[in-house]
Amino acid sequence: MSEPSAPGGRTAHVDHFAADNLPPRSAWPEIDFSRLPELAALGGRINCATELLDRKAAEHPQRRAIFDNDITWSYGDLLAKANRIAHVLVEDLDLRPGNRVLLRSGNNPMYAACWFAVMKVGAIAVATMPLLRARELSYMADFAQVRVALCDGKLAGELQQAQSDATCLEQIICFNSAADDGLERRMADKPETFDNVDTAADDVCIIAFTSGTTGQPKACLHFHRDIMAVCLTSSARIIKPRADDVFAGTPPLAFTYGLGGLLLFPMAVGASVLLLEGYTPDSLIGAINEHGITILFTAPTMYRTLTPLAGDTPLPSLRVCNSAGEFLPKPTWDGWHEATGLRIHDGIGATELLHTFIAGTGDAIRPGATGQTIPGFEATVLDETGAMAPPGEVGRLAVRGPTGCRYMANTERQTGYVVNGWNLTGDSYLRDEEGYFWYQARTDDMIISAGYNISGPEIEAVLLEHDAVADCAVVASPDPQRGQIVKAFVVPREPGQSGAALVQTLQDFVKATIAPYKYPRAVEFIDELPRTATGKVQRFALRQRDKL
Repeated sequence: MSEPSAPGGRTAHVDHFAADNLPPRSAWPEIDFSRLPELAALGGRINCATELLDRKAAEHPQRRAIFDNDITWSYGDLLAKANRIAHVLVEDLDLRPGNRVLLRSGNNPMYAACWFAVMKVGAIAVATMPLLRARELSYMADFAQVRVALCDGKLAGELQQAQSDATCLEQIICFNSAADDGLERRMADKPETFDNVDTAADDVCIIAFTSGTTGQPKACLHFHRDIMAVCLTSSARIIKPRADDVFAGTPPLAFTYGLGGLLLFPMAVGASVLLLEGYTPDSLIGAINEHGITILFTAPTMYRTLTPLAGDTPLPSLRVCNSAGEFLPKPTWDGWHEATGLRIHDGIGATELLHTFIAGTGDAIRPGATGQTIPGFEATVLDETGAMAPPGEVGRLAVRGPTGCRYMANTERQTGYVVNGWNLTGDSYLRDEEGYFWYQARTDDMIISAGYNISGPEIEAVLLEHDAVADCAVVASPDPQRGQIVKAFVVPREPGQSGAALVQTLQDFVKATIAPYKYPRAVEFIDELPRTATGKVQRFALRQRDKL
């Protein structure tokens, strides 16, 4: 294990809850900073707010940082807001380094200011998706032992309901609110300067909950150093942003994909970001052109929806299109490229590793492949024995680098995710001779039918090439003779088309395009696919539906 050049030193936390709930050091993945000089140079004392906000504000106080349709904040403005909130946290709410703060909001400038304020005081941000309900919120608040929450006023209802069931949550302070006890009123008379807590590089700064596609979400602990590491790898080596870039996108800031792409990465280079709470395809196209967006972060489903609109409306400002959150089918990539001339940067990341570790960029993009290992990380494919699989063989994706999985208070999950120093992401991949990684399926979504291993995403990509298919997902369906068969859930482009004739047409289309044994022996038409708040298809829900 290679550590940074300077030791972390003594923690700044006086509340040691997070450190006490880290997995045993022996269960951590290998953490290696030696693959890039800039990673090796990270010091032992890091407060990511100092690096991403205070330093940029000192260099360019008047440069635009964050804006929406109504307000624009410079780096100096954002710093002043975050500092005022930091004073509220410490002076009014008695927050101490190491305490957890629950954040609940859509994507907006005040959320960004609150996030930086939590970093400044040495506390730990526990971000929650806007769509979560009271039961889910109370679980997260109790699991992380959260005492204080900062919440957008319009989302307070579910959190207030959760508070009645939670054992630790004492105070909810609302922002974007005119209430007498709201955050804006509390901030009004606070100083615009604040002395950031001198946190150790390996002090926990965020607790990120996974999407929870299979049962209760797991909580991942990440350090201030991890925040800087993904800026130096996932962003600097793939996105390659500039100070004059304008970011925008759809993932929630509560999702680590959104936190990176819509806050950390623009701030790291002194760029600006448009933060809006929601988009329709039409409004996203309009926002790109109205605000001169140059870097877009969204998911495959949105690119697929945007493609026909982009064919009619040029997007001259865009230069980088980033996709993650779910597998990007080649037809989606091809359609976007044909409509816009732009190449989508696909990638795979995980909440457990904070952001992206395999991606494609520039001329090295190979449509259909996820990409190559991002410099700073190492990735391979392991066979059933745990040995490295040869090129062309499907196995389990394994990753290690400057970030890694540290589940909070969950030793059983930790030992399943981290094996022999590798992070096992739960994905089946094939690596080719040139080092490109090709997604096959989630390991629990691989379809084994009559002895054949079949990749659901491969079939989905074929089905999406057919004009009659708007969206689809493929799962394994139990079968007494074959063990499992391929079943496709299809959202037809025209609802009136669904029927036996279209089933036969789609089956014949798959047989004519890829090996016939892979065709979907069962097809069910559905109005829409079930998805998580981050846009991932809930295949377990489709499998449960199949059993009804």
